[in-house]
Amino acid sequence: MSYRIEKDSMGEIQVPESAFWGAQTERSRQNFNIGIEKMPNALIKALALIKKTAAKANETTGKLETSISEAIQMAADKIIKGEADQHFPLSLWQTGSGTQTNMNVNEVIAHLAANTGVTVHPNDHVNMSQSSNDVFPTAIHIAAVQLIEQQLFPVIKQMIQTLQRLENENEKIIKIGRTHLQDATPVTFAQEISGWRSGLEHSFQMLALAIQELKQLAIGGTAVGTGLNASNEYIELFFNYLNAETDSEFSEDPNKFHALASKDAAVFTSGALKALAANAMKMANDIRWMASGPRSGLGEITIPANEPGSSIMPGKINPTQCEALTMIAVQVMGNDTTIGISASQGNFELNVYMPVVAYNLLQSIQLLTDGLRSFNQNCLVGMKADQEKMTQYVEQSLMLVTALNPHIGYDNGAQIAKKAFQENTTLKQAALSLGLVTEADYDAWVKPEQMLGK
Repeated sequence: MSYRIEKDSMGEIQVPESAFWGAQTERSRQNFNIGIEKMPNALIKALALIKKTAAKANETTGKLETSISEAIQMAADKIIKGEADQHFPLSLWQTGSGTQTNMNVNEVIAHLAANTGVTVHPNDHVNMSQSSNDVFPTAIHIAAVQLIEQQLFPVIKQMIQTLQRLENENEKIIKIGRTHLQDATPVTFAQEISGWRSGLEHSFQMLALAIQELKQLAIGGTAVGTGLNASNEYIELFFNYLNAETDSEFSEDPNKFHALASKDAAVFTSGALKALAANAMKMANDIRWMASGPRSGLGEITIPANEPGSSIMPGKINPTQCEALTMIAVQVMGNDTTIGISASQGNFELNVYMPVVAYNLLQSIQLLTDGLRSFNQNCLVGMKADQEKMTQYVEQSLMLVTALNPHIGYDNGAQIAKKAFQENTTLKQAALSLGLVTEADYDAWVKPEQMLGK
């Protein structure tokens, strides 16, 4: 491999000739050869967007020459479009402020700009009016907002539509309800599905609330929150250009000392993602319980058979989409723990766990987006009720005796249920045998269709 010599404040270092990065990136690449985790691509693009916006704001204030600003913006656009992805090699496990990745972006932009014949300095020009300490948390927020609004929200909405369709298709099918994994009073299948739908709707609302916190940005705080080297005019212009670029409503965090040292917006958002994961796991588990079988399980529904399920048992089909989604849910819950602990470690004017916060937060969003999309497309849309099996379970349920409570009391109802279970008879046979009701009264009072609520 051929190399070139790059210089920074610490001296000279060899950099691969084909690399777009410079000396500071190379030092990090060599010093932090840890793990396989890299900075998320969404974060890199958010950093490039910040550089582009900052260049425009600095140009407008007169601090940055137009030719340099245009070169920075051109280079940033190439990164945003994914044309330089291979030039961001740094490990996630680096400085806790994300400084080395900020400099990686600065250096790649400077290199790309140089290709246009304009000399651009990664610190003096690309990083003008900024510090890694305000840029990196700003990038976390921007990346998370964009992923949620542009990718996760549309998937949640699509799943809600699928569930609404399933509700309409199954509104007349009565099935047995279950609590504690034991038989309970009847519900319609549509009512059960509505619980899944409502969970997604609540999670959507929680995330919509959370991103309002994410839209308050640390930019302008620079190194410690005082805003050194960042004018009020620059900050105002930055948000004007950013919101025009993103068609969003980002705003300045009113307290930069909070914005740099606290990661509570990430914690809040991660909590909403964890709530979504919990609702997704509940739905996936319900579905795989009801689809269990095909001959020795509940067998109340069928789900699409997408691939062979066993390397040894011919014909076996497994609820693989349910399993994938529940694994994703567990990962998101683990990520939330990491984010919460990381956020608790802000010391004085800075939190130095930001890379791991970014990685886990953005991974949770991406996993839920992809997992819910896959589950919807490959499982949920093809789910079918086995009405015969559902009716069979309702008819043999002992909990229909609950309908007799207002007429003969709880204790007499329990006596009927126990007798029917012990003697393996129907509830009606047990009730008539005990002489607690007449046949006419039993037929009038025990009607599953009248036990479904409003």
